Amino acid sequence: MVALENVKEAYYSIKSNLVRSLLTLLIIAIGIACLVGILTAIDAILFSMNSNFNRLGANSLSIRPASESLSSNRQGRDQKKSESITIDQALQFKEKFKSSGTLVSVDAWCAGNASLKYNNEKTNPTFQIRGIDENYLLTSAFEIEEGRNFLISETNKVLIGSEVVKMLFGENPKKALGKEIIVESDRYTVVGVLKQKGSGSGDNSDKRVYIPLNVAKNKYGYADKNYSISIGVDNPARIDATIESAIGVMRNVRDLKPGIDNDFEIRKSDSILNTLKEMTSTLRWATMVIAMLTLLGASIGLMNIMLVSVTERTKEIGVRKSLGATGNNILLQFLTEAVTICIIGGIVGVFLGIVLGFGVNFLVKGQFFIPWVWMMLGMVVCIFVGVISGLYPALKASRLDPIEALRYE
Repeated sequence: MVALENVKEAYYSIKSNLVRSLLTLLIIAIGIACLVGILTAIDAILFSMNSNFNRLGANSLSIRPASESLSSNRQGRDQKKSESITIDQALQFKEKFKSSGTLVSVDAWCAGNASLKYNNEKTNPTFQIRGIDENYLLTSAFEIEEGRNFLISETNKVLIGSEVVKMLFGENPKKALGKEIIVESDRYTVVGVLKQKGSGSGDNSDKRVYIPLNVAKNKYGYADKNYSISIGVDNPARIDATIESAIGVMRNVRDLKPGIDNDFEIRKSDSILNTLKEMTSTLRWATMVIAMLTLLGASIGLMNIMLVSVTERTKEIGVRKSLGATGNNILLQFLTEAVTICIIGGIVGVFLGIVLGFGVNFLVKGQFFIPWVWMMLGMVVCIFVGVISGLYPALKASRLDPIEALRYE
């Protein structure tokens, strides 16, 4: 009952000083909105990126030449640049690498400024050509919307992305199947249309055509052309073991003697995502610091309001004490007022923060979720600010001499 009476008194006090209470409440709400909103937005962006990486084949590895010069352990005398992975090495690795729950694919970049043509429809030279084998779609997590994948023995067949369909076939994937298109100067029959995947790292996979690897080797190959190797792993827990096995096979394929460093590197497809997660961890801390500074300003303002309130209500405090109110009663009353202002500001701030988080979710097309953790953190911070801001004014009020307080004008 005493607590309820204190809350009622706090409400009437806030109502009697509405403008200055609202201004302080608004500052607190902005601080909490920043805290809850930005932290929710960060989680939404990470969730969206994680979903996109899963669609891009998060449980996969890629093998490519090392990016730096390497040497043996013999006082650095055998310096050499990393050589390209040739088609023979790539196919040899694919044949030799045997591990349960894995799949190996080989692919090659062919051209980046190709124009495509179907009947009278012709595209700008902005499309990309990539040579792939029969496993590439699986290791790269592509899905076929219409049609089928390549067969190993096929030559003049092509798979196309959703942007190609949009430009040449009026966004009708079924219409594209079985049609002949001209890719640069060569004719190919469309056997499959890939589902839209979107762009990542500045590369739009929907603006590509995919031709069989043997065709790419014959038409776009040259002596030191580099071929990419991808390994799909069905269980993320087996990635590290797969890397160790892949290193052994690749060293054998590259004919590296004992003591010579690897002239290739194996990358996990989720390494960029992990880096981004580390960066967002720093961003979270920065957000908390900024929000706390905002709340510090609000707490100073609230303390000032409470001190003014104590001064204005000195006579009231004297009357209460003369009627039997103890110092603790006065302390709890003023402390409750400060905490009540903060809680109301916190509720408004949490609501604004959720709206902000929802807006970011909408922009990144992520899945919206209620940020319960950040909401609870926001309210705990509000209560803490209320206690810290109201403690000194409440102590001052509780220590007033009732006789002096009654004589105060």
